[in-house]
Amino acid sequence: MLRRRVQTIGNLLERVIQAHVAQLRGINTYFCVSYSTVSTCNELPRKLTRCERKPPVTSFNELKREARLKRKERQKAHEIILQPPENGLLVEHLIPIAHEVYAARREPLSCVSRLVNCTAIYTCSLCGEVHVGHPPHKIRTCDVRGSPSSKEHGWVKGGIEHVLPLVESFHLYDRIGRAVSHNEMLEVDRIPAIVELSVQAGFDIPEYPTRRRAFPVYCVAGRIIDFEKRFPKEISIGKDIDAYGFWYKKKRLDENTDSMATHSDDIQAIAVRGMKAWEKICTGASRLMEKYAVQTCGYCPEIQVGPKGHRVQNCQAYKHQMRDGQHAWQEATINDLAGAPVETHYASMMREDVVIPEMDEEKLAV
Repeated sequence: MLRRRVQTIGNLLERVIQAHVAQLRGINTYFCVSYSTVSTCNELPRKLTRCERKPPVTSFNELKREARLKRKERQKAHEIILQPPENGLLVEHLIPIAHEVYAARREPLSCVSRLVNCTAIYTCSLCGEVHVGHPPHKIRTCDVRGSPSSKEHGWVKGGIEHVLPLVESFHLYDRIGRAVSHNEMLEVDRIPAIVELSVQAGFDIPEYPTRRRAFPVYCVAGRIIDFEKRFPKEISIGKDIDAYGFWYKKKRLDENTDSMATHSDDIQAIAVRGMKAWEKICTGASRLMEKYAVQTCGYCPEIQVGPKGHRVQNCQAYKHQMRDGQHAWQEATINDLAGAPVETHYASMMREDVVIPEMDEEKLAV
């Protein structure tokens, strides 16, 4: 469901641009008489059912093969050379990209907050599907518990949280340390996943300290050995940090969004600028994810930035009882963290030749 919801920001920005282009084309529409039989559209991603798992980036057979090789390597008492960031050090050439991604994340929020005031957004109160534009579609695809027998959506007015949903992750002080346990669920801060990715890649936020190693860690017989002191003397843990100001810090983390709101009245210019910033975020985050691992649950939208997932037992997806509430962690993609690509990468997903079906056509489709 998260994959379909995060794609709506591309739909919102693209619809605003297409509306203005259509007005210009309407003047000389009688000149456009040539048609092509070759379709440039790709099929939309199939919506996963409740019991289906997200398609893995790496096949399970390949993961099993890699696990067997690692198990054999751990039986040998020799050192395994780790490269950054697996050894705790930063990847130097990705530090500027982390700063760019963090700076660019405010622009889409500012632009979308302006666009939602002039574009209708609907969300289904039952299944959570989002529709950008008026009127909402009448396709009967609401098939969740509590939905009517006709499978019609219960549309209500939506907002920016439905177009640009916030994906959060636990903040890790030491990314190669132990995972967050279930008892620490309320003790560890949760921040936007794109912010946590930027922090682990080299962007420093005083409110969310993270460990920066000067010397790498070593892997001997499958065990991580850290010769660096736990807390260097020049670093004072707890200094200038208010342990009880989490909600104030979280509000201050996004307080600059309103200050960067554009004052232009040109809606098309706002949409274009938002799409460029969104593309910059997706491109930068994709480069960071090539080195810095991000995990996602195979059945729910939970995200954890880091080499391994947390151990919090809060999964309520398909067959979570069999896993005792544990998440089914697998490698995440950019769609799980930041949304679907836009502009040229997303152009084949847009439909310009599709109209709302009539009532008799809907009955035939059902």
